[in-house]
Amino acid sequence: MTGPKVAPYGSWKSPVSAEMLVADRVGLGQVLVDGDDIYWSESRPQERGRQTVMRRSPDGTIRELVPSPFNARTRVHEYGGAAFTVWDGTLFFSNFAGGRLHRLDNGDTDPRPITPEVELRYADAVIDKSRSRLLCVREDHTATGQEATNTIVALDPDGDPTGGTVLVEGCNFYSSPRISPDGAHIAWLQWNHPNMPWDGCELWLGDFDPQGRVASRMKVAGGATEAICQPEWSPDGLLYFIDEQTGWWNLYRRQDGKAIPLHPMEAEFGVPHWVFGTSTYAFESAQRMVCTYGRTGVWGMAVLDTGTGEMRELNTPFTDFSQVRAMPGYAVVVAGSPSDDTVLARINLDSGAVETLKKSGNLQISKDYISVAEPIEFPTEGRRTAYGFYYAPKNPDFVAPEGEKPPLLVMSHGGPTSSTSGALSLRTQYWTGRGIAVLDVNYGGSTGYGREYRHRLDGQWGIVDVDDCINGALYLVRQGLADGNRLAIRGGSAGGFTTLNALTFHNVFHVGASYFGVADLEALAQDTHKFESRYEDSMVGPYPERRDLYVARSAVHHTDQLSCPIIFFQGLDDKVVPPSQSQMMVNALKQKGLPVAYIEFEGEGHGFRQAQNITRSTEAELYFYSKILGFTPADPIEPVEIINL
Repeated sequence: MTGPKVAPYGSWKSPVSAEMLVADRVGLGQVLVDGDDIYWSESRPQERGRQTVMRRSPDGTIRELVPSPFNARTRVHEYGGAAFTVWDGTLFFSNFAGGRLHRLDNGDTDPRPITPEVELRYADAVIDKSRSRLLCVREDHTATGQEATNTIVALDPDGDPTGGTVLVEGCNFYSSPRISPDGAHIAWLQWNHPNMPWDGCELWLGDFDPQGRVASRMKVAGGATEAICQPEWSPDGLLYFIDEQTGWWNLYRRQDGKAIPLHPMEAEFGVPHWVFGTSTYAFESAQRMVCTYGRTGVWGMAVLDTGTGEMRELNTPFTDFSQVRAMPGYAVVVAGSPSDDTVLARINLDSGAVETLKKSGNLQISKDYISVAEPIEFPTEGRRTAYGFYYAPKNPDFVAPEGEKPPLLVMSHGGPTSSTSGALSLRTQYWTGRGIAVLDVNYGGSTGYGREYRHRLDGQWGIVDVDDCINGALYLVRQGLADGNRLAIRGGSAGGFTTLNALTFHNVFHVGASYFGVADLEALAQDTHKFESRYEDSMVGPYPERRDLYVARSAVHHTDQLSCPIIFFQGLDDKVVPPSQSQMMVNALKQKGLPVAYIEFEGEGHGFRQAQNITRSTEAELYFYSKILGFTPADPIEPVEIINL
């Protein structure tokens, strides 16, 4: 028996290939429970990112409902979410091409449209059983040259040639229409420019009149500087929601006209409304709720007694949860753990026993190769603390030469009001198995650490996030866990903005990768979709009044300060960050004589969904790093054209 081979960091042969990131794998999304049936959405990289809906019957039979080429996605707010709902076995879903709602009756295989063929988009549908109709958020793009109009509408489920009857209107944005069990009331969230929903939004309550219109209405929680999440009705007709009155997103109940806290904690029970249909808690009964909560980036699950507020933690192997639903005696969730694939699981609320209903993939490698996330805290600017997850290089087949320290890849998540978790990601393991350390940073502005931490980015985007990524890297260098002369940084979208600013305005990193990254804040402010069109007001400043800040923090205007190589990846159909952003930076690096590579993908938007493009971009990124940082990958990779190398 021979021991591990000695080989430089970066050149280890790993069982995690780029193809493995997408081969026989699916993304698990929206989950719904309808009686004893469980429904969920699956995104499939092997089908060009098509999203379908699956149903599991009580006998364990799983059936795909949405046939190809239908794609059960919505583009409301561009990011979508909550693209389907179910009513006694009948499926209603938004088809990505055209945005029309379709109906698929139980047993049928041919979906039929129920909304007109015009520029109307739908999301977050719920069933109004009392009036035999659907209620949902509608985004109207029919007016040429104007901003889209968002409303809450009612639809005839048999077919609605009008595209819906408007029930609630007047605000820039709506979400989460929720109908009380007796059918008498409706709750919803609304907000206006320049707010994002996690900056501040309002929870409203309305009564239905005999004609089904929303008659009297009143605001019951929230405001311009107070963000509400996930309103839900309990089975006994009480309105619950998540509020941040204490600086943390905690659970509340509306009772006797007041907001009553259920179980105050310095923990986050909610997540930002990037997509529709997010769910972090659900009612098993009127007396019992299953909830999830995060502290320092790690999530747990508990059962909460709605009467006493007593909370009992469930011992599960998971550290990340989404799409929390409930059925008698059980929670149904999408859950991730540090060392296994993400799963759709049913969890016994008494014993904590886990039943796996669907896995996102079939992990074929030994856990000996898995680098488990280590939550870390590190000092950053202003004597503050920032957070992240550190992944050490790990491969039992190899050791590095004595005295060598590994290259470090710093990951900057998108959003930027988002977060990363320590759940297993094969994309991370792709690097660690080759001998490259990873730091996944939850920089100031990330969610999961309370409102104060989330608002560190106010007026400071491009500064705080960059400082935290740099200080995280330097912290690991000081700990002897990374080679200070081989530091890389990567990010997509807003993470690409952080990456480009770190490479432009500082001299800490030696190479970087930008995936559809923001290079020009001014261009983004002038050319992006409605949902994010005023996002920069809070993070940078009002535009055009503070154009000076937009110019000062945009890498494209300061390419004279660039001094290291960058590879760019860009989808040509990206409506959030148009291709021109990447192309401007590429041209600037070419003119400076710096090594640069640019790979564009037809048919990809904001985030890559197609298997071959995910594989190609991953391998190309490794190839680029190897040429700049001086190591030889163990596997053959299709070369990348690097200009100025």
